[in-house]
Amino acid sequence: MSYPVTYYCPHCGTLVELERDGYLADKSVTPYPLEGWTYVDPTEPFEGDDADGVRFVCGESDGVDWDPHDGVRGPDVSETSDEGETSGEPRDAPSCGEPFYLSFVRYEEGREIDPRAESELVEIDPDPRPSGPRGPSGPPGPDGGGGGSGGGFW
Repeated sequence: MSYPVTYYCPHCGTLVELERDGYLADKSVTPYPLEGWTYVDPTEPFEGDDADGVRFVCGESDGVDWDPHDGVRGPDVSETSDEGETSGEPRDAPSCGEPFYLSFVRYEEGREIDPRAESELVEIDPDPRPSGPRGPSGPPGPDGGGGGSGGGFW
């Protein structure tokens, strides 16, 4: 059994409705693909292990309903002429034409895969010597001490 599920385009907010199986394992909807994920068009099978997500092109991908039930921009609103008459034809839903990606949760050896790449440990300046001045050094102060404010006016 499948159910209609809606997602927003992260670029312009246009809604897309996609028929999904009862079990959802959605990770995220992003304007960019996750590194290592495999994406398919919404018209291709995506519910099995063949795909890690779905790639949409806002307002252009086939096999989905663009801007459903929106009440403002969607197909439930008819085009209105200058005379105030409705044509009965749905007006074109605004969309940006940019790709966006629905990514599913992935598991490897029973653990969820984090889509962020592992960061590399970077050691900055491994030299054990101090990289800056050790402190103030200057002429002796009024108390005869060297370079500090020990007992002087400042």
